[in-house]
Amino acid sequence: MTAQTDTQGSVTVVYKVTGMSCGHCEGSVSAEISQLPGVSSVKAVASSGEVTVVSAGPLDEEAVRAAVDEAGFELVGRV
Repeated sequence: MTAQTDTQGSVTVVYKVTGMSCGHCEGSVSAEISQLPGVSSVKAVASSGEVTVVSAGPLDEEAVRAAVDEAGFELVGRV
């Protein structure tokens, strides 16, 4: 899946993250990614390993990878 741009210009990307197993994990990943410039929302789902990120523009995947790593998990890539 590639990034999707909605009518208001924001970009939505779904990433696959390994290692999340609970709500605390979801919160940790969401908190780290939320700190990236331009991010307006993050929804992490441990059961699927998917993290949906909405931002004002395209994000640098390495910045997202670093944020996920900081939370203690591994970014596999885009879904």
